[in-house]
Amino acid sequence: METEVPAILRARHTVAPERFTFHSSRMRMTHVTPEQLKAMDADSDRCAVELSDAHVDVLGYACLVAIMSMGLGYHRTSEERLHRRTVENEAPAPVVTSAGALVHGLHTLGAKKIALIAPYMRPLTRTVVEYLTHEGIEVLDYRALEIPNNLDVAAHDPAKLPGLARALEHADADAVVLSACVQMPSLGAVEEAEQLLGKPVVSAAVCTAHQMLRALDLPAVAPGAGHLLSGAYADAPLATPAASAG
Repeated sequence: METEVPAILRARHTVAPERFTFHSSRMRMTHVTPEQLKAMDADSDRCAVELSDAHVDVLGYACLVAIMSMGLGYHRTSEERLHRRTVENEAPAPVVTSAGALVHGLHTLGAKKIALIAPYMRPLTRTVVEYLTHEGIEVLDYRALEIPNNLDVAAHDPAKLPGLARALEHADADAVVLSACVQMPSLGAVEEAEQLLGKPVVSAAVCTAHQMLRALDLPAVAPGAGHLLSGAYADAPLATPAASAG
């Protein structure tokens, strides 16, 4: 979140007039386990209040699996609660979660069937698959890289991702998720993977940037970030709820 979303916004500077500042507040998590993810999510209210002290215009909650591990559809609960914290702090701002952004980004693309790569251990990756399935998105195939340490996730070489994606059963997929995690870098490989696979490729970070721009009522366009931010979906609605979501 602290590298790829700002990189996307800086790339947007070359095609649009708006300029952005980036502020962050951190929740602690060193190993990607259900216990640490739950503790991390409990700390998100503090972060929302701290960031709203700066009167930011939009908040992005970075950890996709922290949201998805809290239960089906939880991104809606989280976004509503954290927005309420900003209202209580007299600095109201919309909240975008990377989990909700991935869901909405795939719906924006019209992707009903996907393949994905995640850095998580297999049980947590299955949680992601089940969460997306609940949102009306069928996961045809996935690869769990099983990297338990959060810093090791950040150190994973993005140049390996296009090859990993090509090894997935993706022929019938409408889109491929190159990184279902904002911690695992992938931005530099998104367009290469699109050319290799011949279909839209997204990441949690790309989808988060798309939804944050739409929450700001700005055209969601940025070069070098794949089809979702190409301009084809610049004015897409902020959220398109899945029919299966309660």
